[in-house]
Amino acid sequence: MEAPGGDKSPPPAQAVVPQVPPLSTTIGANLGGKVELTSSSIVPGRIAPAEQAKVTLYFKVLEELDKEYMVFVHVEDAEGRSFRLNLDHRPAGGTYPTTQWRKSETVKDEFFLALPSGISSKRLNLWAGLWEPQADVRLTLRNPDSVKNDGNNRVLVAQLPVGP
Repeated sequence: MEAPGGDKSPPPAQAVVPQVPPLSTTIGANLGGKVELTSSSIVPGRIAPAEQAKVTLYFKVLEELDKEYMVFVHVEDAEGRSFRLNLDHRPAGGTYPTTQWRKSETVKDEFFLALPSGISSKRLNLWAGLWEPQADVRLTLRNPDSVKNDGNNRVLVAQLPVGP
């Protein structure tokens, strides 16, 4: 839209943002009756090949855990192609093992997702849960009818758009 005299007027302030806002999701996945994966946030809310995003998962402790679990994260092409990243890690950057989690607290787990260059996916599925590596067992999803999941105790955390 041009202002009188041919000058372009600036866009309305609310129409321009410095970056894509975070992608925030409420999840509510009950893992083994011990932990609830309550929500997630991904900043920015869109990722381009060769770039990275910060992912934050929030776990509410329902019952104290007697085993050390890892957070498993699988990033897969939403269109079903063979692209997959495995981002398994110790919670809270390895500083707060699940055996120290206390009932009623909420644990924040942050990590980075870096996409390789040349990826052609338009959308990525981020799957997560808790996994006990000694026995190679995932905590069982107790409310599969209430949350998006794949039937293998993997919870769909978010579907992340890929592109500039």
